[in-house]
Amino acid sequence: MNILGKLYLIPTTLGEMNADDVLPQTIKRAIDFIDYYIVENEKTARKSIKIVHAEKKQSELKLFLLNKHTDAKEHLDFIKPLLEGHNVGLMSEAGCPGVADPGAVIVKIAHEKGIQVVPLVGPSSILLALMASGMNGQSFTFNGYLPIDKSEKKHAIKGLEKLSFDKNQSQLFIETPYRNNKLLEDILQTLQPNTLLCIACDITLPTEYIKTMTVNLWKKQKVDLHNRPCIFIIHKTY
Repeated sequence: MNILGKLYLIPTTLGEMNADDVLPQTIKRAIDFIDYYIVENEKTARKSIKIVHAEKKQSELKLFLLNKHTDAKEHLDFIKPLLEGHNVGLMSEAGCPGVADPGAVIVKIAHEKGIQVVPLVGPSSILLALMASGMNGQSFTFNGYLPIDKSEKKHAIKGLEKLSFDKNQSQLFIETPYRNNKLLEDILQTLQPNTLLCIACDITLPTEYIKTMTVNLWKKQKVDLHNRPCIFIIHKTY
């Protein structure tokens, strides 16, 4: 009977910073013995590995690309090393693999094949934002991206506000960074004045900005979110 490799879920930093500040030594130890990686972007993955483990020989790395352009037929090829007994690392552009990240499909296949999945500790912008928001950590939903169409987007925002009011549930969502300012404008035009809004931006970076206020107070603030990774959270006023 063949011994299967293990699938390690390897978090990365959330931006340009000292990896030692947010990643434990278990990440470096895992990279030390893993040569096979499933990644979203080869250039940034290699850079992330070098930041964490500068001594790791880049020539030894075998990378498989998993992104929106990847054909589903390739997924089984990605896990072949696991079936042959090699350990494989799954890395994300989103910080934590499998969360708001295409890597979840590989994790699903690994479970189907009886492969052990090992999640490693690292920064999750979603959880860090919720932790710092003062909102309901007992009941929350991450909704990903809202519709691009203006009317559909406003309808979605109103729907999330209603869910929060009906279920006492915090509602998290994101936007492509260059559209953040426009989304904030739509949020402030759509939500009720007393609804709470948290903006968590550049989490763990020197420019980190996290603030929770009512919509009415946000309308009096000037904040530039352009091209800055943000998590938005809305909740009814307590």
